[in-house]
Amino acid sequence: MTTQSHPKGLYLLFVTEMWERFSYYGMRAIFVLFMIKALMFDKAHAADIYGSYTGLVYLTPLIGGYIADRYWGNRRSILTGGVLMACGQFLLFCSGSLHASNVPLASSLLYAGLGLLIAGNGLFKPNISSMVGQLYAPDDKRVDAAFTIFYMGINAGSLMAPLICGTLGDTGNPDDFKWGFLAAGCGMLFSLLVFSLFKHKYLVTPEGKPIGLAPQRHHASGEKVVHAPLTRVEKERLAVILIVSAFVIFFWSAFEQAGASLTFFAEEQTNRNLLGFTVPASYFQSINPISVVIFAPLFAMLWSWLGKQGREPASPVKMAFGLLFLAIGYLVIAFGVDGLEPGVKVSMLWLVSLYVLHTFGELCLSPIGLSLVVKLSPARFTSLMMGIWFLSNAAANKLAGTLSELYPDPAKPAPQLLGYSINNLHDFFMVFVVMAGIGALILFLLSSKLKKMTHGLQ
Repeated sequence: MTTQSHPKGLYLLFVTEMWERFSYYGMRAIFVLFMIKALMFDKAHAADIYGSYTGLVYLTPLIGGYIADRYWGNRRSILTGGVLMACGQFLLFCSGSLHASNVPLASSLLYAGLGLLIAGNGLFKPNISSMVGQLYAPDDKRVDAAFTIFYMGINAGSLMAPLICGTLGDTGNPDDFKWGFLAAGCGMLFSLLVFSLFKHKYLVTPEGKPIGLAPQRHHASGEKVVHAPLTRVEKERLAVILIVSAFVIFFWSAFEQAGASLTFFAEEQTNRNLLGFTVPASYFQSINPISVVIFAPLFAMLWSWLGKQGREPASPVKMAFGLLFLAIGYLVIAFGVDGLEPGVKVSMLWLVSLYVLHTFGELCLSPIGLSLVVKLSPARFTSLMMGIWFLSNAAANKLAGTLSELYPDPAKPAPQLLGYSINNLHDFFMVFVVMAGIGALILFLLSSKLKKMTHGLQ
């Protein structure tokens, strides 16, 4: 995978997305802690708000993709969404500034800021992802590698975010959370600046034509543009996206415990002492992006090597392996906490192992899924289908928040799930082992049929 072989527009989108993700993950690293420690919300309420927010963040791309495909185009949608998200981060800064003197106003500002972040993300996220594929010819074999590079940008931003925003905001003093939100807002402004300065020069097709403009509604003659109906092959390819998206719910609802229940676990039952330094709980969220930056090139080389041998797995098989790695990660930590008493802390190596295994799963699923959506979608539906892809993330994140509420609290009755009592951390983590394991098995069984439905596009 050589960076010289890719258009410069890819690196513009890389940097734009990197700083937007810095903004998102920086806020997310301290969001739950801010609600609990500054606004004094209880854990269940904070987890519910977190799940609703992250769910809606992935729901609105469906609307944003439709707006871009039909009216605005990718460029205008990205700029508008970025402005809304920057404003949302600065409202959170205001909330953090007022929490000690006026909790009701601080809470209202929190909800207003979340609303702007949700709306802005809906316009931004599906459109920047779909623009990656537009930089290449339809039959270009570099698209998977391009999405791997793009995905590294996402994780470079999410790597920096907890370290910077967590250091500024998660100091033990609730008054300092506002500085983490301010840093997140500044990151979003930088993303907008870079995109605005270079979009005209670098966001072009291989022939030099601009991409991401508003769709053409009429021909030069004034006649309205009418698209041909979808063919049978196109319909089957779209069906593959929809089917695979359903399995993504299993993955992200377990993976996204990082922002809530796994943060509780890091805060309360993980020994965070390292060479005399107490590692902030928010720092553990950097393990995943560090691992992505380290292992993404290795996974890209693995797929390339298997492809040359004629043994590269089909995309649905890769994604099934993603679910399997996720299940193994939770199985490891379930073993680590088996028999653990409340208040007793375990080595941070258990949590580190979980995050690394989850990264392997993510690299098998997320960039492969983004690439699959671009390759299988008709050009006029790419942003909309990207929105549908993120719609599964919306359901997953809402489910993640609901499942986080099952996190056992010794002072309260044991939570119930389908008649199953969550009596301790071992029981809690086994829920995700079973859920991800069943999803992996079913997707493995369906993979041959799904491969046929792609009609040669892998």
